[in-house]
Amino acid sequence: MTLQRMDNVAIVVDDLDAAVAFFTELGMELEGKAQIEGVYADRTVGLDGVRSDIAMMRTPDGHSKLELTKYHTPAVSDAEPRNPPPNTLGLHRVMFAVDDIDDTIARLRAHGAELLGEVAQYENIYRLCNLRGPAGIIVALAEQIG
Repeated sequence: MTLQRMDNVAIVVDDLDAAVAFFTELGMELEGKAQIEGVYADRTVGLDGVRSDIAMMRTPDGHSKLELTKYHTPAVSDAEPRNPPPNTLGLHRVMFAVDDIDDTIARLRAHGAELLGEVAQYENIYRLCNLRGPAGIIVALAEQIG
């Protein structure tokens, strides 16, 4: 028995349309939207009365996906603290390779992204940064320069 692939990473958001717009601006493509509810959903996630909307986003190469989920029921649970620092245990961030980090930051700021720290250069290989994106998640960007 072997692992076939990582299928997707799920992110719970409070505004599905805004999250879709953010990741579309980043360069991801909307693969589709669906409403999820019923016994299979309850059993899969371990909650009763699940009703949610999802949007599946994929990278242009088709290899990576994000599942953006807006729960209607049960009510979402706020993480504490609301915008945890980068050294918080658990899922740390999602990183994307981009062609032009400065242009990407400018475009994402129009969708509410906030730069954490600054753009830094790692040797003559990468320019890197972390942004706070939808639902407080950290989105990292990497531009290969060498």
